[in-house]
Amino acid sequence: MPDIHNKSPSIAGFRLTRVGITNLKKQVKVVRSGRQITLMPVIDISVNLPSTQKGAHMSRNLEVTNEIVEESIKNPVDSLEELCEEISKGLLDKHEYANFAEVKMRSEYFLERKSPRGTDSLENYILIARAMSSRTDKNIETRKQIGVEAIGMTACPCAMETVRELIKNENGIDTPEMNKIPFISHNQRNRTSLIIEVPEKYQVEADDLIEIVESSFSSPTYELLKRQDEGELVLNAHKNPKFVEDVVRDILAKIIEKYQDLPDDVQVSVLSESLESIHKHNAFAERVTSLGELRK
Repeated sequence: MPDIHNKSPSIAGFRLTRVGITNLKKQVKVVRSGRQITLMPVIDISVNLPSTQKGAHMSRNLEVTNEIVEESIKNPVDSLEELCEEISKGLLDKHEYANFAEVKMRSEYFLERKSPRGTDSLENYILIARAMSSRTDKNIETRKQIGVEAIGMTACPCAMETVRELIKNENGIDTPEMNKIPFISHNQRNRTSLIIEVPEKYQVEADDLIEIVESSFSSPTYELLKRQDEGELVLNAHKNPKFVEDVVRDILAKIIEKYQDLPDDVQVSVLSESLESIHKHNAFAERVTSLGELRK
């Protein structure tokens, strides 16, 4: 059969950064900290394409992925980012014309949590994994990342202090107690992602990343809340008002404290978006940097 992909493109001279497939769904098994987890990641797979190649052989992406994923069912891997690494290296073996391959995975992930009053609740998070492999003259180099996405709640500190002053002025009350108690404010559902590079011979636990993100909200949120749980959650959030900028900065500070052993060139990305309740738009804050820059 003719191999059209290997022919010269009709418009020559343009290489393509990424060519591949998206939204591939697979079942994988991961063994971490003594427990086995079954995940259903959505996978994006790509390689670069030289200007002399008409098309990438898409079926090779599936061949590599199927082979490695099926093996992970029999012999579970240590992490999603490790699985991404294996696939990205396999892509360069199959696509001899490519010198760069990238694999991304996103998967739902559940953890048992307790509400403020101790009610058990199974909470949903997103795991994010990525690997980028580059072919050099001598070998293949790979960079891996692991990340999480979590949803929490923030209470606006600006509105809170404005309301406090309005109530003081309207009622002619200005006591020390008035400045101590939390006041009403508008709230946001906040969605935050934290992604960190994982160098060779190092490990980063996704559960730790979730803890860092959740502890940086005004309050975590929960699927199941009884009335007293709900009241305590709202009160706790208003005792800890935050801008979306505060969420990102709190996470960055905790990353420095938690990962003192990781090298300076490790890349970190934090993106926080607040779904505004009193506006028709949303607010966001982001920092993309290295641990070395943060430490400075």
